[in-house]
Amino acid sequence: MSEIAENKQPVVLQVLPELEMGGVEIGTLQIATELKNQGIKNFVASQGGRLTYDLEKLRIPHLQLPLKSKNIFTMLRNARKLEQFIKENGINIVHARSRAPAWSAYWAAKRAGVKFVTTFHGSYGLGPWGIKKFYNRVMTYGDRVIVISNYIKDHVLKNYKVDENRLRLIFRCVDIDKFSPDKVSPERLINKIKEYHIPEDKPVLFLGGRITHWKGQHLLLEALSKMKNDNYYCVIAGDEQGRDEYLKKLHNMIKKYHLENKICIKGKVLDMPAAMMTATVVLSTAIEPEAFGRISIEGQAMGKIVVASNIGGSLDTITDEVTGKFFKSNDAQSLADALDWALSLSDAKKEKIAKAGIKNAREHFTKQIMCDKTIGVYKEVLGL
Repeated sequence: MSEIAENKQPVVLQVLPELEMGGVEIGTLQIATELKNQGIKNFVASQGGRLTYDLEKLRIPHLQLPLKSKNIFTMLRNARKLEQFIKENGINIVHARSRAPAWSAYWAAKRAGVKFVTTFHGSYGLGPWGIKKFYNRVMTYGDRVIVISNYIKDHVLKNYKVDENRLRLIFRCVDIDKFSPDKVSPERLINKIKEYHIPEDKPVLFLGGRITHWKGQHLLLEALSKMKNDNYYCVIAGDEQGRDEYLKKLHNMIKKYHLENKICIKGKVLDMPAAMMTATVVLSTAIEPEAFGRISIEGQAMGKIVVASNIGGSLDTITDEVTGKFFKSNDAQSLADALDWALSLSDAKKEKIAKAGIKNAREHFTKQIMCDKTIGVYKEVLGL
């Protein structure tokens, strides 16, 4: 074992493709910030992006490499540069968060003789006849493998030969400093009400997230046409990312079901807490399992009734009819029934669910809990 690996004080390098906005990127920044706050030396390697500015403000060193590339020669060059960086900075833990950079990080960590940790962020596609399994398998090579939900844990155990003792379940988090009813100013709330053209006398159904088929916006529109209660206003908000045909399909469905005066479709949400604050019901309508389903726990943290598909990560965050309501995945009638249920609740019941959701988010899914458990994994692999 190298001299570096014998150093028991954690010195951490997180490796990911880029530092644009996204769950992996934000999680990386949260861990880097907490490591800095605890006086633990740490670094981040990526090909760059908007969040590099946040690292600069925190004075956390960033190594810029083309880590998003899947070209084998680029990956090998990245591995050599990472190995050199590891040795120069006394790094003893490399934490990889995505497949292509994980291969480079794995080769570098092995050659440098340091510990390797991965986070399995998604149920990566296996491809026809499982041909992608080898490529994906690097995410199971960690001395410890962090899985972000029980859904992902089951996926890993089912599809890869992994010793369950190496897996560590650490849920993703909600930022309570942002997602809290008392953190949204009246001005921000009013701006969202105006942006979404929300009428004063209607309960609001809110579905936030990328405009893409698997997120289930079309399922929601079909469900709206089947509801018994027609006293609502629905907001669908998210970046369509060039999916013009799907967006066109949604608008055609709105016309087909005569929902023109009951629905608003908007683009990217820049202030999600304020958007959720406008809502009576926050929706998660994915027709495929989400690895964690951040929207479900963010909605609870905002004290909203959350209606979600009964698949994926939401199963870890919602207790049915206590902190939210499940509907049968990809079933428009079941979703319609769940929405009718949510809108029929008494004020007292709504208040009870709101308090239970806030309590659930703050006791089990905070940024501090996620960071503490992750740093605990770092210490564990070093034998501390």
